[in-house]
Amino acid sequence: MNPITIRQATIDDAKILTDLAYTTFWDAFAHHPKNAPDDLNHYMRLAFNEDQIASELADMKNIFLIADIDGEAAGYSKIIVDNIEPGITADRPVELSRLYTHQKHLGQGVGQMLMDACFERARAEDRDVMWLGVWEYNPRAQRFYEKNGFEAVGKHTFQLGSDPQTDLLMQREL
Repeated sequence: MNPITIRQATIDDAKILTDLAYTTFWDAFAHHPKNAPDDLNHYMRLAFNEDQIASELADMKNIFLIADIDGEAAGYSKIIVDNIEPGITADRPVELSRLYTHQKHLGQGVGQMLMDACFERARAEDRDVMWLGVWEYNPRAQRFYEKNGFEAVGKHTFQLGSDPQTDLLMQREL
């Protein structure tokens, strides 16, 4: 297996991240019977267009990391410093907003390397707690986060188009 490298994304990566974000979100959620195609398409058009991703990259609170295998983007993560929601107990929080691996690289350790890099970056930013929202119907992701020391602390609503979905709020002390 080829080595995985992790790098911080720059504004020049907007196109790569847009394509990767769109593809990985589609692969993760498009075939679940709870997701109506119109709701999914609406959300994805708003969240994963190049202008939106470039805007997120330009915001210093957002830190995107890209996992590369042989020069190809195999996955990515996004953390947001100083973002918090009710139910999260932290003085210096960081949200793990996204962590996705391209379908063809699942099971190769990409997600774990990104997770470890997010922890490392959060500690470097002097964060005390990392938190996230994970869809209640995504047990694979829930197990991954539990394996990485996250514990459920509540719930919040994730709006997918016209569909208010329930995410479990999970946090981990750093």
